Amino acid sequence: MSAYSFDVSIEDFEAKVFQPSAETPVFVDFWASWCEPCKVLKPMLEKLADEYGGRFLLAKVDADQNPELAQHFGVRSIPSVKVLFRGQLVDEFNGALPESELRAFIDRLVPPAQATLRDEAAALAAAGQLDEALAVLVRACREKPEDEGARLDAADLLMQLDRHDEAGQILGGEYVKEADRAQALRSRLALAAGGADTAALEARLAADENDHAARLELSRAYAAAGRYREALEAALEVVRRDRFFAEGAGRQAMLQLFQALGSEARYDDLIREFRRALSAALN
Repeated sequence: MSAYSFDVSIEDFEAKVFQPSAETPVFVDFWASWCEPCKVLKPMLEKLADEYGGRFLLAKVDADQNPELAQHFGVRSIPSVKVLFRGQLVDEFNGALPESELRAFIDRLVPPAQATLRDEAAALAAAGQLDEALAVLVRACREKPEDEGARLDAADLLMQLDRHDEAGQILGGEYVKEADRAQALRSRLALAAGGADTAALEARLAADENDHAARLELSRAYAAAGRYREALEAALEVVRRDRFFAEGAGRQAMLQLFQALGSEARYDDLIREFRRALSAALN
């Protein structure tokens, strides 16, 4: 059960829809069990109602069971969504929208989200103030110890600050809601342990550009230093020169990097670029 989405009938429509709409937009979804598009739209609306955390409410009306309500709102086809705010119909749409269009529709009608401590920390980190960002995240974790996202944000910052032992302690905990991101950060932490003398490895490659073992070591050293583009380039070069070296170690190194970076949106473009390059090198 969700606090933000609920079934409504004509008997409780006043209490569940009209009264709450005085302060919060209420999206009234008219649906029916036989309606295939409804089976797409309704769960999407339910998911977004939870995600938006009360910035709008979702009232679900079975049109077959409540024909008076459907008639009152002029519902001629379903799914049909009517938006009430302050007791008035302010917008509507019919049919199942793609999620991107649905989000855009919602964002036009709901109040903006209040900035959280995680948002504040992210802004500080983007400005290069990592210690200050970490202090804000420590506060966030104290206020909401159940917030897995805040804990993982802190682990990420600790790795950026080369405080790997502390990051490892955080990542040693159990994560249910953020399991994939936690695993990706553990993979990045493992990469950070692969530090080596990059200058010495670069010298080895200068002497023998086909020293694939040195190139893979250099890839790991770059990754440990957070130089992920160079790490991927080095591993990709091994694939291009000898895809079968050490049973495909170059490809495996790239896949490990993809997994380690995959939870962070800031690396999405980099991953896409090198996935395409890896595919081209293997074909």
